[in-house]
Amino acid sequence: MEKPRALISNHWKFARIAYNRGMNRREFLTTATLSSIALATRAAETTRQFRVAVIGHTGRGDYGHGLDALWFAHPETEIVAIADADEKGRAAAQKKLKLATGFADYHRMLAETKPDIVAICPRWIDQHRDMAMAAIEAGARGIYMEKPFCRTPAEADEIVAACDKRNVKFALAHRNRYHPALPAVARLLKDGAIGRLLEIRSRGKEDQRGGVEDLWVLGSHVFNLINFFCGNPVACSAELLNKGRPVVHADIVEGREGIGPVAGDELHARFEMENGVPAFFDSIRNADTPSENYGLQLIGSRGIISMRIDQHPIAHLISGAPFKPLLDPRAWQPISSAGAGVPEPIADAGAQVSSHGYAVRDLLAAIREDRQPLCNARDGRVVVEMICAILESHRLGGARIPWPLQTRRNPLALF
Repeated sequence: MEKPRALISNHWKFARIAYNRGMNRREFLTTATLSSIALATRAAETTRQFRVAVIGHTGRGDYGHGLDALWFAHPETEIVAIADADEKGRAAAQKKLKLATGFADYHRMLAETKPDIVAICPRWIDQHRDMAMAAIEAGARGIYMEKPFCRTPAEADEIVAACDKRNVKFALAHRNRYHPALPAVARLLKDGAIGRLLEIRSRGKEDQRGGVEDLWVLGSHVFNLINFFCGNPVACSAELLNKGRPVVHADIVEGREGIGPVAGDELHARFEMENGVPAFFDSIRNADTPSENYGLQLIGSRGIISMRIDQHPIAHLISGAPFKPLLDPRAWQPISSAGAGVPEPIADAGAQVSSHGYAVRDLLAAIREDRQPLCNARDGRVVVEMICAILESHRLGGARIPWPLQTRRNPLALF
């Protein structure tokens, strides 16, 4: 049997052939990387053990979406330490992770255990920058962090620069970015399955968090996928509303989950994207159908691809002119990793996305292969800049904000 590294090497050769035949770079990287992860998994290469240290904070973001215990599913990894400033929470985490001791101070844990990988689990993002920098300075080879990334473009700049300096592989838990159906959606777009891509429409969950909180906590998933399909932003214009009127300074309050200042119960934004396609994001607090609209629609001249965050199947295709009423019924076709209307050949694809399985295996492969993870610190920075560009545009009266974003702080702090 061919050795695992040889299998992966040969796969990348085949992927490069596809790339040379017209596949775009982003699709190529996603297809090749996801396939190499699958090959590495099947080959069960477990000769190198990665020591994992977990940072949580009970009562201040806890352990995110299961980022503490997911490592048990990966034989290459071993959880060696846990840090939690909350004593009761730490004791519970130690029991869950089968650890004899824990640390109240994550700096001390990192200094004493010297882990290969650090899982930064809290959902509260006011701690993310400090935790990431501490992990980088302690010599971690990889970091897996709960989303959203951090509070400001300035914090993102620091993390990106530090990772570059020390060659740390940083992966962000935008787990939908690792879905094996994404390359299939990209191929459908390229092959003209919905004609010319005209625009992207996206919305948050629009529950009680609707507006800027929804933008940060849930819109970050949507922006990460817009970035995947359309490249980087070129400019943004937006408005924030509170009870139907433009947000003013008196509306600004401190947001939950450490996201910093927020304001308003409604927002509407338009991005000019690198590929020339406009992308829209809207969020209204307690909309008529909360959560039903959460995701994005790729609207083309001859059809629509609808993508639902954290749903399986993640994408559906409907053919036909999207703006013309038609008498004949049209069915939505689910899109799998094998294409539209084809059953998903990967039996546990949904479970692997939900459990961060694809994301973790990609991070391990990125460390071994000395490459960037599929969703890395730079991708996280783009998302943070998109969020802050919306706030900056409103601060400046709906002005068109070009890239790169000049304001590196949260614009609502400057309002």
